[in-house]
Amino acid sequence: MTIILRREIDGLKKMICSLSAYVEENLQMAATAIADRDIELAKKVLKRDVEVDDREIEVEEECLKILALHQPVANDLRYIVTVLKVNNDLERIGDLAVNMAQVAVWLADRGSLEIPYDLCALAGKVRKMLADSLDALMERNDELAEGVMSADDEVDEVNRENYGVIRAAIREQPQEMKRLIMMLRVSHYLERIADHATNIAEDVIYMVNGEIVRHQKGEEKS
Repeated sequence: MTIILRREIDGLKKMICSLSAYVEENLQMAATAIADRDIELAKKVLKRDVEVDDREIEVEEECLKILALHQPVANDLRYIVTVLKVNNDLERIGDLAVNMAQVAVWLADRGSLEIPYDLCALAGKVRKMLADSLDALMERNDELAEGVMSADDEVDEVNRENYGVIRAAIREQPQEMKRLIMMLRVSHYLERIADHATNIAEDVIYMVNGEIVRHQKGEEKS
């Protein structure tokens, strides 16, 4: 690897690390805004989305520039391809955090409502999955990535349970149907973020050992 390529890959690592931290913070703020009915915090997430989009474009352009100018191979090529894919997942997570913030704004003007499931616990599980998947990327740690993939089943199960809880709550409080449905959407948004964290973990495994594990969930791997 040339000195110039090494320097540009190091710069790319800093860019994806900065975007990762920014998206993680947006997710945490969005979940807190819903739990605490904090409309100002929710609006902050909405304003920051432009920055997420701008950084996502910058990372993509940097990846394409490195590919075009240096034609990297082997580990370097796998790393850049992985960053391209992770970059897209981070942008999608940012969009889902915006969706959550929009729910927080919508709920804030409609009186108090007891959330019928443990939002903080679910959000905490999802944030940990995201943090672990990104740590796995930075550390090239496939074992940590495998742990994220395992945790996805638990989040899926919680989301299914929340669907049943919301249905029961609607039967008991039909007048609150709209707000309860919005809380069901929040559970779904968190489940989708967990899916994107799992995508990142799968891409890390590919980056580390060249094994493509996507679409193998639930199957025995050789």
